[in-house]
Amino acid sequence: MHLSSTASWRRHAALVLAASGAIAGALPGGPWIWLHYLCKPLATVMILLLALRAAPVHSPRYRAMVVVGVALSLVGDVFLMLPRDLFVPGLVSFLMAHLCFSVAFFPGARWTARMAAVAAYGAIGVVNVQFLLPEIPKSLHVPVLAYVLVLVVMAGLAAARAWTLGQDAALARPAALAAWGGVLFVASDSLLAWDRFHGGVPLAALLVLATYYGALWCIARSVEG
Repeated sequence: MHLSSTASWRRHAALVLAASGAIAGALPGGPWIWLHYLCKPLATVMILLLALRAAPVHSPRYRAMVVVGVALSLVGDVFLMLPRDLFVPGLVSFLMAHLCFSVAFFPGARWTARMAAVAAYGAIGVVNVQFLLPEIPKSLHVPVLAYVLVLVVMAGLAAARAWTLGQDAALARPAALAAWGGVLFVASDSLLAWDRFHGGVPLAALLVLATYYGALWCIARSVEG
């Protein structure tokens, strides 16, 4: 048990270092962009390994969907960090990732909880879209709106599942972790959208990446039973 705990601590320390390198390399005005290129996908790979190595798992199907979702997030990371404008391929990669997460989060929640949670996140999405859509190029309206819809559904399903399973001794904690992952993903993507299309978000790289890695970590850890 002690050796297992030590190995887990080391893996998480390495993940924090990689995420910190990705953030430091993305800060404007510095010569450390190479660190961002190295550490951004590395941190996501480490999170992917957390999901793959998790034991015991409460559902092999759940883990499979989370693993595919994190892998697609890794693809999106690479698209979005390259110096070329690959925003749409990156957006599509993350949209597919959220579809996988949604499949994982769908079972186990009451319909009333799903509708209420999706409506609550939908209100956040509507506010963001209302203010940002005039500043988004028209060629991006459809992919951005599709992405917002899928993100809202993913976060809502995670919240509804946590709400429904709150008294389940085995699943309450992993369901709550997944719900926090949804919260952090919405926060990260909202910050990213405001910084990209409106500009001027203070410490954007720090806030966007910190919430993003927090979201992926929570979802990956929710695999454990």
